[in-house]
Amino acid sequence: MVLLLKGKPALYLKLLVLLVIISTSQGYTQSQLFPLGKDLQLKLGRSIYFDSLRRNHASLQSYFTSEIGSDSLSQDSLLKSLYPERKAWQRKNWIFRKLFTEHLIEVVNPDYTFNLDFIPDFQIGKQGDNNLWLNTRGIELSGTIGKQFAFTSYFYENQGQFADYYTAYSFTNRVVPGQGRVRAYGDTGLDYNYSGGSISYTPSKYVNFQLGYDKNFIGDGYRSLLLSDNAFNYPFVKVTATLGQVRFMAMYAQFMDIYEDRGHEELGLDSPYPKKYGIFHYLSWNATRRLSLGFYENVMWYRRVFEFGYIPPLVFSRPTEFANGSPDKVVMGLNGSYKIADRYVAYGQFILNEFSVSDLFAGNGSWKNKYGMQGGIKGFDIFKVSGLNAQLEMNRVRPYTYSALEHFKNYGHYNQPLAHPYGANFKEYLAIAGYRYHNFDLRVQLTAATYGLDVNGLNYGKNIYLPYDTRVSDEGNFIGQGLKTNLLFADVKLAYILNPKNNLRIELGYAHRNEKNSLKNDTQQIVNIGLKASFRNLYSDF
Repeated sequence: MVLLLKGKPALYLKLLVLLVIISTSQGYTQSQLFPLGKDLQLKLGRSIYFDSLRRNHASLQSYFTSEIGSDSLSQDSLLKSLYPERKAWQRKNWIFRKLFTEHLIEVVNPDYTFNLDFIPDFQIGKQGDNNLWLNTRGIELSGTIGKQFAFTSYFYENQGQFADYYTAYSFTNRVVPGQGRVRAYGDTGLDYNYSGGSISYTPSKYVNFQLGYDKNFIGDGYRSLLLSDNAFNYPFVKVTATLGQVRFMAMYAQFMDIYEDRGHEELGLDSPYPKKYGIFHYLSWNATRRLSLGFYENVMWYRRVFEFGYIPPLVFSRPTEFANGSPDKVVMGLNGSYKIADRYVAYGQFILNEFSVSDLFAGNGSWKNKYGMQGGIKGFDIFKVSGLNAQLEMNRVRPYTYSALEHFKNYGHYNQPLAHPYGANFKEYLAIAGYRYHNFDLRVQLTAATYGLDVNGLNYGKNIYLPYDTRVSDEGNFIGQGLKTNLLFADVKLAYILNPKNNLRIELGYAHRNEKNSLKNDTQQIVNIGLKASFRNLYSDF
């Protein structure tokens, strides 16, 4: 087994060993983690939210495979259940089996499993007169040992020529969205690699331990204002405990700050990027068969490798941080969902970075009122049409939310927000619809957003890496301040699924992006076709 980790693996391994020693009960449930893929989760939404045998904690992701279908179903069985049974000709020889029905290497044993896939993402396309292309070669491996252990590992090597807005973002932030540090390839191309992995251990039905270099997601929406999979991978240790209808998650993670590329000048040629650390707590409560509530908190700090005062999982971090005389940054939030009939889920979030009651009711636009809200609804097999799923969502975040007095303690990692990709000072409305018919998948997305860009060297609150003491004013701060900009993003994808086990597909796509303000009116249209696989969430809708 190869697990690709970075940071301080020795520390994480020691912590994992300690946690394993604490729990010695017999294993009862599976440890296999389900992919974070949003489209995949929408397709399996009825199994996730409306399984009659269990009340899943749907807002805490990644899911355990055993909590989506019956305990006897593996991940491969769940994926195959979405599409028609493979034809006899698709299994007639080794090449056809690997292309249509099996992993490249597939070992199934009562005591263990092992899978390995070659993951391509080969695309060609056009934006006006410009040729676009992507050449991704990836390897993904996964497996289980009994019901207690599961592991994943992956590596991707990539070169490509992308749409203008995507290329500009990557070079400006020195990172390909969600995929790591960028290098120039030719004049305007991008060259980057991307790796990660995790180990999941479930010694009893009450507790699971995870050690990973990967992503996490908290919420029921397409976006998350609490913790999303928008940014690059990071090393973490996570403990999840379940008792009845309550599940508690505690995670310790390490992040990198590359906002100022100062390693060479200030830290020496061989010095790593500055690191910061975070502790995350999330309590999920299935209050009734329909209502679920979640309570979230996070503390970010810099320089100290560990803060033992934040370890106790049931201690609220805000008073602990204050008692320590610490200037660490705290984010708190709520998540909720309610099941309607047997196919719809209404959901929402509230994130709080800082708050002043008197200023809030005064309606004066105080910079202190740093919060965001999400509301949405999604449906599965809507209008009783099998395979037709849809989602409507609204997100609003006030200026300066997620920022800190210094960028080392903000809510970001690798020059990207850990929550919404827009950062702050925005409102967004999006609609997503997907339809699955036999081996065809159709996905349509429409996003309309308004945000305020910084102009004339002033900080209007969208860039979470700018310190909040550089704000334009103490009062009169409202969403869209600065250079008010409207974004319209439309995306259509039609795919033919070749192999459900690794999502190998032929995909045709069209995207329309218009960004408009008083200084520019930029419209970009992109057409592409490709052969691709994997269940990764790679966001380009910004």
